Formats: sequence, C-alpha cells, structure tokens
Amino acid sequence: MISVENIGVSFGGFDLFKGVSFLINRKDRIGLAGKNGSGKSTLLKILAGKLNPSEGNTSLPKDVKIGYLPQQMIIKDTRSLKDETILAFDEILGIEKNISKINHELAERGDYESQAYLGMINQVTELNERFRILGGENYEAEVEQTLKGLGFENKDFNRATSEFSGGWRMRIELAKILLQKPDVFLLDEPTNHLDIESIQWLEDFLKNYNGAVMLVSHDKAFLDNLTTRTIEISVGRIYDQRMNYSQYIQWKKEQREQQLAAYKNQQKLISDTEQFIERFRYKATKAVQVQSRIKQLDKLERIEIEPEDNSSLNLKFPPAPRSGSVIVDGKRVSKNYGDLQVLNDIDLIIEKNEKVAFVGRNGEGKTTLAKIILDEIDFKGALKIGHNVKIGYFAQNQADLLDTNKTVLETIDHIAVGDIRTKIRDVLGAFMFSGEDVDKKVKVLSGGERTRLAMIKLLLEPVNFLVLDEPTNHLDMRSKEILKNALADFDGTILVISHDREFLDGLVNCVYEFRNKKVKQYLGGIYDFLQRKKIESLKELERKKETPPQQKDKKPVNSKSLLTFEDRKEINRMISRKEKNIVSIEEKISELEKKIENADIMLSQPELISDSKLFNQYEQLKKELENLMGIWELEHEDLENWKSKKNW
Repeated sequence: MISVENIGVSFGGFDLFKGVSFLINRKDRIGLAGKNGSGKSTLLKILAGKLNPSEGNTSLPKDVKIGYLPQQMIIKDTRSLKDETILAFDEILGIEKNISKINHELAERGDYESQAYLGMINQVTELNERFRILGGENYEAEVEQTLKGLGFENKDFNRATSEFSGGWRMRIELAKILLQKPDVFLLDEPTNHLDIESIQWLEDFLKNYNGAVMLVSHDKAFLDNLTTRTIEISVGRIYDQRMNYSQYIQWKKEQREQQLAAYKNQQKLISDTEQFIERFRYKATKAVQVQSRIKQLDKLERIEIEPEDNSSLNLKFPPAPRSGSVIVDGKRVSKNYGDLQVLNDIDLIIEKNEKVAFVGRNGEGKTTLAKIILDEIDFKGALKIGHNVKIGYFAQNQADLLDTNKTVLETIDHIAVGDIRTKIRDVLGAFMFSGEDVDKKVKVLSGGERTRLAMIKLLLEPVNFLVLDEPTNHLDMRSKEILKNALADFDGTILVISHDREFLDGLVNCVYEFRNKKVKQYLGGIYDFLQRKKIESLKELERKKETPPQQKDKKPVNSKSLLTFEDRKEINRMISRKEKNIVSIEEKISELEKKIENADIMLSQPELISDSKLFNQYEQLKKELENLMGIWELEHEDLENWKSKKNW
C-alpha cells in the first residue's frame, strides 16, 4: 500500500537515517521503535507527506487515505466538541449541504417536465445514494460512540473545545482521525493523554480495523497487544521483523550477541591488517601486498554496534526513614470546584509499605485527591498524614519547578548524598543525559528532558512516601524500566497515578478506581483489577439484555403455518445453494490470501522492493481479494435472509 524506497534524512551533515526501505501492507499492525531522537516522528511525518526526505522517495496509490496524529498540533477553538468532531465527515457534510440546496431549488421551480428539472432530480438521486453509501444516516451515532469510547460524556458534547485541556483536545483530534476511516493510521504516541479504559477501547478499535496501522508508543502492553510487526530505527538504519515488541526485544538480544562476536572478529582483522601495513609500508618487496591490504580495508563494510545501554543499571532510592503504620487516613473527603463536584464522601486508608495505584477516567478526581493528600488544596472532611511521613511528589508539571539557571549536573549534584554521588553520571546516562548534555542549562532543555531530570531528582531524595502523578509520560522504554525497578525495590510507600498497564504490572498491590465522584478499592495487581472490571461489565451487559417483564408473557406468533410445503422446499433449496456458494468463495479467498502473503514476503526483501511488475501484481491480488470479500458479504446477507424466511 505504501512503498518506502531508499529514503534518508540529513541535518547539517549528520545522517539521521539512510537507505531505509520497507513496505506497509493492508492490515499491517506496525510498532515503530527506537531511542528518543532516532527519527521515529520524522519517519511518520515523511509517510504522512508532511516532510520530504533528503533522498529516496515514498509511493502510494492515489486513492489511499492517510490518518496522521502528531504528538503536538495546533487546535482551533471555534466550535463545540460535537461540531468539531463531525468535521471528520467533510464529504458527507458537503453532500448533505448540496442535497438541501437542490431540494430548495426544486421546491421553487415549476418546470416539472423540463430537461433541467429532470437533471436536478437525477443529481439529487445520485447524491442521496452516495450519502447512503458513505453512512450519512448514521454518522452522528458514530461520532457519539467514538467520543464516549475515548472518555467523553453526553454532557461534554455541547461544550466548547476551548474548555478542554491539552490532553482532551488531543483526544478530539484522535476521534476525528478514527472517524475518517483512513486506509493507514500513522499515530505518534496516541496513548499519552488516555486513561486505561480509553487505551483499551482504542486497542480494540485498532485491532479490528480494516486498514493498516503504524504507531510510535512507549506503552509496552499497548504495543504487544496490538502490533504484529516491529520496525526499529537504530544507528541510522532499520530492523524489520514480523513480531510484537517483546518478541522483537528478545530477538534483538540474540542478534546483538551474534553481531558483537562478528564485530570483535572484524576489529581483530582490521587491527592485524593495519599492523601489517604499518610494518611493511616502506619495504619495496612488500609494496604489492601493502597496496592490496589498503584496498581491502577501503572496501570493508564496517560493522556498527549500537552503544551498549545501561538498562541493567541498578538504581535504588535511598533507604526510607521509619514512619507510623498508617500513612494516610481520610474520612468523608469531598471536593467541589464551584458547582462541579469532583469527590463525594471518600474514605481512604493507605498503610505503610503499600504500593497503591489510582486509576480511572481523566477528570474523575485522581490528581485532586493526590493534591488533598499533599495539603495543596482545601476540601471538606478529614484527612491525616501519619507519624514521621516524608513525602516525595512528582507532579505532571514537576518540570516547571526546576531551577532553570542550573545545569543538569548541578541540579542533581545539589541533592545527591552518600554513595550515589560516585554514580551521578551513570544515573544521568541511564536517563539519556550523557557527554556534553550534563552541562546544558535547564532553561534550554525540552519538556521531555526536564521531566526526566525531575524524575532523577526525586529518585535521590530520602523520603518514605512517594506520590507520582503520570511519571512515565515522557520516558522511553529503557527509562521506564529503570524507574519501575527502583520503585519495586523502594522500602517505603507508593501512590502512583498512571494509565500505563505494563508499568503498573508487578509494581502495585492495591488499586483504587475513581468513578462517579466515588472511590472503590480492589486488592491485587492492575491486571487482576482489569479482569474483575471486565467481568463486572459483562454482568451489566447481561442485565441490559434481559427481556423486559412486560414482554415475557407475550407468546410468539407461530407463523410457520403461513408457508406452504412448496415454499419451504424452495427456501431450503436456496439455503443449500447459498451455503455452497459461500464455501466456494471462502476457498478462493484462502488461495488469494496465501498468494498475497507470499507477495508480502517477496516485497519485504530489499532487492525486490522496487520491482514495479511485482508490486502491480500484488495490488491486483488485493483488488481481487477485496471484490471477493464484498461478494462473500452479500452471499452471507442473502443466506441470513433466506434463513429468516424459513422461520416465518
């Protein structure tokens, strides 16, 4: 569907990546991986047509529609939530407007038999048919369903978009892209502003979507559950494997061991060759051999090894000072912002050494209760902090509280005490501050870099109660793993607000769910909680499906008697014919899918990716499959219709 051929991107003589080639196929689920700064967002921009590569090109059929969600975007504030989201259906809205205009003109005309009048009738008929095919009768229901899936409520639909925070505005843009039903989704960190429920909804939506998906995400669980192919940008080139992220990491580990052995062998060969050249450079009898060795070195394709990361670096929080057995004791805690009630009569007890997660939809009061615990905002009710409790707090805006005139090294050196002082540069390196980066002033750091620095600062402070509000939003996989390991070994109490299931898994042993101004406690880990929530939701669904009492006593009409013997015979004959047709079509579909799979494998080979004949054959196979799928759906509909007639 999208062919990428030998593209490269250079900035001021530095190659971000070079010679990158791959193919995005229909229904691909691709996770785009790589360290921060490796070029993931740049590659998505190129695929979306927002940026031109320095070399190479991308090609795609004219009718392929791209849905691109960047990390940052400019959002206009002139409409309500629902009106803004409905803009996703621009073609439907345009048709609707034309139909209304033509109908108005027809109502004012009297030349019913003229050619112009008949032409307008034909035009409005065609527009109505197009309107129906595009789903014009149901688009408002789709808008509401998608907005609710992403966490909005009915009461939000008429609110101005300017009233929503940045995270919620990103959800609006995501909703518009989902509703446009593009052939390819290109999503750059789509889960950053979503809560757990919304992430799961998006995960299910994309799993079942009929098009292709390529995304960048630091949410390991999201990647593993959704993707079946991983493309990593590393040292300016790509690695492309048909496996999810966790499988890819294991594969990469094995490959690195092999690559490291090959690298060592090559380095020995280079060293021996250079020594030979240096030793015999000025001996006339060895001139031919020396020149031969020099040419050999020039032609040698050097093996590059990605610098070894320090993800195994064992970082630990300082020992937690002793505290009382109860850390937080809250009774009948309530909080209102004007007329808006966020929390209502909350009872909460957090005991020593508990690892607690606050989860729930955004806006349900998780951060509000954390700020009440920190005594940052007023409230109704009573809440006590236990004896000798020392709190370390990481807020979503923690980066804004750093001293901007200090360097990175000075910021950490100022608070580091004990043995950790000898490892300051190792700690900074683990969070991607290496070399000259440590001498940068905080004022020139990006938002993500400041967040990481604030996290390191917290990591070094001696406290016994950690309160972390969305600590992983700007951390990559490696930094998250380091932080998670440090928190798991922390001998104090933890309260973490997060939507990252993989981060919470194995870390917390108690979950508080925030919903409808109340808080409900679940003992166990995050996946225990999610499983119980799924069971509860299914029970609610079953209750909704129960037949209303007034309908239970109604006896169904036995209308089989309305059919004659000949009618039933004809219906059975048609059912049998349809079932045979469906079996035959399914066999053809299976054959085509095998051919397409073989073509996928061939086109994934760099030497064949530019073979236009093979690519055209591949596109033809996909069109045949699409046509057959359409016929298969029609046959199924006919079969169901005949089966329903059998029950008349």
